[in-house]
Amino acid sequence: MGILARLRRDRRNRQIVDQLWDQVVASARDPARFLEGGLPDTVEGRFEALSLEMIVVLRRCSSEPRLRDLSQDLVDRFMTDIDHSMREIGISYLAVPKRMRRFAARFYTRVRDCEPAFAEGNEAKLADALARTVLAEAVGGRPDAAPCLAPHMMRQQARYAALSVEDILAGRLLEPPEAEVA
Repeated sequence: MGILARLRRDRRNRQIVDQLWDQVVASARDPARFLEGGLPDTVEGRFEALSLEMIVVLRRCSSEPRLRDLSQDLVDRFMTDIDHSMREIGISYLAVPKRMRRFAARFYTRVRDCEPAFAEGNEAKLADALARTVLAEAVGGRPDAAPCLAPHMMRQQARYAALSVEDILAGRLLEPPEAEVA
């Protein structure tokens, strides 16, 4: 493959990852996660919402070999976005790497704690995991709301599972708005 072809492919891959990331962020901002689901509307709560959305997207990608590289690109985009967000809110340049390690560890802990419940499709088990981790550790989180957040996340997982590989590779996770449907 020539250098120009590789550059075009890399540019297209970045566009797709950016499209997917924008949709992950839009889904993570669903007000139900904060109002009924008990996530605090804080920097920490938004991180937790993004982490949960990433977990279900990555679960979908892991089931298909053609999506594995894309899933790593999405994780990289997630971590880059967190890094940029910390810098934008004024966290010192020297403190960002240390905080990034903590955020990454927190994310992978969420993956570990929630994965068994997602794999079993067990809402009660997921609610327990969310109450013990996500909602207990985010300052202002409401662990008692975990029974509302768990079914929401299970529905997200089912929605992503129903997507075709081609849709995901084309950068489509969400349905188009009603006005765009022909």
